[in-house]
Amino acid sequence: MGDKKLTIVGHLAELRLRIIITALSILFGTILSYFYIEEITHLLIIPAGYQDFVYLSPPELFLSYIKISIICGIFLALPIILFQVWFFVMPSVTIRDKVYMILAILMSTIFFVGGVVFSYFIIIPLTLEFFTELSSNEITPMFSFASYLSFILSILLSFGLAFQLPLLVLLLTKLNLITPELLKKSRKYTFLLIFLFASILTPPDVISQVLLAGPMILLFELSIIISNVIKWRSKK
Repeated sequence: MGDKKLTIVGHLAELRLRIIITALSILFGTILSYFYIEEITHLLIIPAGYQDFVYLSPPELFLSYIKISIICGIFLALPIILFQVWFFVMPSVTIRDKVYMILAILMSTIFFVGGVVFSYFIIIPLTLEFFTELSSNEITPMFSFASYLSFILSILLSFGLAFQLPLLVLLLTKLNLITPELLKKSRKYTFLLIFLFASILTPPDVISQVLLAGPMILLFELSIIISNVIKWRSKK
């Protein structure tokens, strides 16, 4: 009983250490990002072309900079965060599971970055171009930097998460929770859910929702192919 209690205390102490290291790494990443906030902000406004921005209250720009710094700090600290999770669960995980975890993290990162890059270079410029073309001689677009920041971050995050769909289908197929046949039968309902998901994640406009739903539908079709391959290999 005493050994079991000691083990629990040891795990809690290790968990506390991992949380502290994670928090410090995020703090360090946030501070480092703030030193380069002008360069980071420049990268964020590139998709807007030559659009000028305003801020509507004295603290708005500063709070936007803090928001950018925290988000960048989390991304900079992500390798350290993953290592902390890895070291915490490693003793109770088999070698085979470790390999699967590494592959899953690697694939998830690649898909997420792919979604972010796709939205940054293609979706965001197209969306902004559409909205700015709605202007007229009487109505001139003037964007608040805070609203633009929320807009662009929501799209980047939405596409990063949406591109995880093939990996999710791979995992569920591997666990025998879904089959290629089930995916094909549920295609029309899935498309409906995709548009519902897109309407929740993206800003409240039809263009952004269609631009997110379109790639997700393609990813779903790719997921069916992946599911077929996994089932075919499992039968060999």
